[in-house]
Amino acid sequence: MKPLETNREDAESLALAALVWILQDEGRADRLLALTGLTADDLRERAGERSVLAAILGFLEAHEPDLLACARDIETTPLALVDARARLEA
Repeated sequence: MKPLETNREDAESLALAALVWILQDEGRADRLLALTGLTADDLRERAGERSVLAAILGFLEAHEPDLLACARDIETTPLALVDARARLEA
């Protein structure tokens, strides 16, 4: 597993990796859009914005099974994902 991320670029990279993970499952992707209020166009146009990246990580935090599975699959820790969200919101 990767160590805890410590800077904004690392937080952005983690969030983008989490987005890719989310989008690999149609049901999870649909739930992301429904719960965040984002649209597919929003994701395409704004995927690099800190607020959108933070919302993506917040979506994972709200459902622990997804948070744990995502962390495992992208080879990081749940705490690193939570920390990344906090850094993006700062």
